Amino acid sequence: MNRSSRAVAGGEFAAQQVLALFDALPDVQLFVKDRESRFVQVNAAWLAIHGCRSAAEAVGKSDHDFHPPALADQYVAEDQRVMRSGKPLGDQPWLVADHTGMPQWYLCTKLPLFDASGRVSGIAGILRPFGHAGHAPYEYRRLTPALEYVVANYRRPLTVGALARRAELSASQLQREFRRLFGMTVGDYILRLRLLMARRRLRSTTDAVGRIATDCGFYDQAHFTRAFKRHTGQTPLAYRRNAT
Repeated sequence: MNRSSRAVAGGEFAAQQVLALFDALPDVQLFVKDRESRFVQVNAAWLAIHGCRSAAEAVGKSDHDFHPPALADQYVAEDQRVMRSGKPLGDQPWLVADHTGMPQWYLCTKLPLFDASGRVSGIAGILRPFGHAGHAPYEYRRLTPALEYVVANYRRPLTVGALARRAELSASQLQREFRRLFGMTVGDYILRLRLLMARRRLRSTTDAVGRIATDCGFYDQAHFTRAFKRHTGQTPLAYRRNAT
């Protein structure tokens, strides 16, 4: 192996060591992208959020393969700004949807990567959970009261009108903004949050399915089972068996 080959191998080994370090931080997502904003490396936390079983399912893809167009366009535009400027960008609030479509706030830091000749060859970034919208773009920030209200009240009956009042929007405006930014309706968001909470209960408790259904805002066990199977391909009991 010549000196150049050894250097490449050494660099790949170092990258794997860095990924292993980030895997010890389960709430921190790490990603590396090339100049076209295609993923080159991701860590375990990134894979979990995006519903991937291995890095092979992410490498070569972009944010457009994982997120609604309105969000993906802005992630990639920011990548390109960082690469054009050659300067890091720290702690930017972003709303990121996971593989179930549930949006959550994160702080994102990106820095440009340079090749041996000093040219920008891509970016590396981290995402860490963020509790509130802060100075996020207004179009996202104004929906935060509605999003937070659903999280706090998913067990109770919810209406689009009530959520719209929280965001100081009309019901039609709220629906339009949800479709544009998240690629889903308000009803979809509520249902996905309830299913997310139900999956957590199924994995972590021995509570009866009927109790989980009512605790998570479903009319009854039959309604819950139909919705759960439609979205996961499994009944709640089958999901519990496979998750343990």
